[in-house]
Amino acid sequence: MRRLARKKLWIVRFLYMSLFTALVTGCGIGGVSDAEKSVSAAEVPLKKSAWVVDWQWESGADDLQGMTNGLTNVQMFAAYFDEADNLFFTESFQKGLPKVQEISRRSSLVHVDLTIVNDQKRKDGTDIQKDSALITRLMATEESRSKHIDQIMKAVEEYQFHGVEIDYERIEEKDWGNLLAFFKELYLRLQEQDKTLRIVLEPRTPIETLSLPEGPVYVMMAYNLHGLQSDPGPKVDRSFITELTTRMKVVPGDKVIALSAGGFDWAENGEAAAVTEKQAAELAKSSLEMPRRDNASGSIHFQYVDQNKQKHTVWYADETTLQAWAEIVSGEGYRSIALWRLGDLGSKSVRFMNE
Repeated sequence: MRRLARKKLWIVRFLYMSLFTALVTGCGIGGVSDAEKSVSAAEVPLKKSAWVVDWQWESGADDLQGMTNGLTNVQMFAAYFDEADNLFFTESFQKGLPKVQEISRRSSLVHVDLTIVNDQKRKDGTDIQKDSALITRLMATEESRSKHIDQIMKAVEEYQFHGVEIDYERIEEKDWGNLLAFFKELYLRLQEQDKTLRIVLEPRTPIETLSLPEGPVYVMMAYNLHGLQSDPGPKVDRSFITELTTRMKVVPGDKVIALSAGGFDWAENGEAAAVTEKQAAELAKSSLEMPRRDNASGSIHFQYVDQNKQKHTVWYADETTLQAWAEIVSGEGYRSIALWRLGDLGSKSVRFMNE
């Protein structure tokens, strides 16, 4: 009965959101319109998953408690690497994982997976993020890949994860062949233990020319259109989502489109910082003008002046934005979304992820 009620609620919300999505996206031209694709997709609620990050696990766990009816998986972010190329777990990860697992056990629907990223943690406290050279070393030979897989399997068993997610980014072209072999080998090892594998793909990933193995679930990062290294703007807009969903059609098997909560705060001196939804909403109270919603992306944007008289520009996603993005994804025929990331979401965004 609960699932039936959720299905009815989803369809009602779809009808409510149709007008907003139409305003944001415009009408389809030729062939099957977006509205027609959305009507068909709305018959089944989207599957949802989300990440909890080690550095913000407490507020992430708070959000998670409010959405266990709506999620299928939660990804515990993350396993890093030490200077010897071994898996490394932070103290915050060690503290947060038991809480996340406790929350998931209250619902038979939510499984906890381990996300592994190619960031290296050094003894001097510095990090190398998205280390391409690390991937080259790990994937170099059959022996090095096997050693890495053995470490992953050991971590899965020790921490009782349901599955593994690989988030290796900035891959050099020369390493793709070995990395694809690694994906296939890891998937087979995990399958032997009834464990799952998800693989995160960057928008820059040359998916059209790669022979991605069948079996794993593939997750496309539908964000980072604007960010720390860009001018102010939304994390994603309709054209970016539709471009990525179109490209993803060549990828085999089950596919997930990842959306991103929160936003960024750009100062006029060129500095930028990530902000959560709650942080952005608090900053909006000091907005120079009424915050506005961008038609092309559904995101909210505004400007304010800080205590040092410096002007800032903020763009962020709230629950209406997330709903509109999800409608676009659904309208393109996809049935699963993932949210980067939990922690300081607004109450309505939590409710959206719980439906």
